[in-house]
Amino acid sequence: MSIADSHMLTQKHVTRMQTRRDTIMMPSQTPMVPWKPPGADVAQFVDINSAMYRDRTLMISSFIDEEKANEIISIILWMRKSDYKADISIYFNVPGALLRPSLAIYDLLQQTKQNCKIETVNLGLCTGMGAFLCAAGTKGKRSAMPNSRFLLQRTGLDEVIRGQATDIVLEVRNVKKSNDRMEAELSALTGQPLERIHKDLSRDFYLGADEAVQYGLIDQVLLPAPLKRAARGQDADLGTFEGEEDQRYQGKDNSGGGWGSQQAQQRPPEKKDDDDDGPKIMKG
Repeated sequence: MSIADSHMLTQKHVTRMQTRRDTIMMPSQTPMVPWKPPGADVAQFVDINSAMYRDRTLMISSFIDEEKANEIISIILWMRKSDYKADISIYFNVPGALLRPSLAIYDLLQQTKQNCKIETVNLGLCTGMGAFLCAAGTKGKRSAMPNSRFLLQRTGLDEVIRGQATDIVLEVRNVKKSNDRMEAELSALTGQPLERIHKDLSRDFYLGADEAVQYGLIDQVLLPAPLKRAARGQDADLGTFEGEEDQRYQGKDNSGGGWGSQQAQQRPPEKKDDDDDGPKIMKG
């Protein structure tokens, strides 16, 4: 192969690579879903968070700092203004939260509960003030998934404090006072004595979903129904688990022992024919 032929092949290869187009991407990384405004004939694409806000559903899935707390507060205020009596659902999967911004969210939730019910659900992990906010929902509406976990703990300083020794002491006292108030509110939410709350939160205190029910942090554990499936336009039928008794799954005994174990359904016996294949033969 000559040099001219090789140069021509290289040029064709470059042209072929340049004509290959990239995949068309959405302008935002947030998933887009169709949403039909009330009274409209045509649906429009909106980001999934906006669609959930319109359905009065809030998903908190990141660390709660000042900026995230302001975003949550603004969304709840918008929901209150749009319809102050309709229920609000909040789903938590929070790896942690700052103390003072979380207390601001808690105060708003307490005011909002006077007019409407607030449903809280722990999807995976609620750490620190995230677990505290999950327990701040309306009693009877606080739930968790079967494999979710709670981690209760006291929250330290939000950032490093520099300055005079007296100013550092004042800041430490202020943080301790906020933690003491959080423990008092947690005692009111769970029904546990304040002394026990203070003792449990002296170290990291982990709770499973069923343990959180017994502790008073939530009211029920959501379980999938084995006999029903969610139809279009309807919510999934969920069971509950409470107390220390042996769990009954949709009114049936769990012979398998686990929360998701189901009894094998017996099939009706099949009728046997004399002839497996071909038409039936009349016998005289």
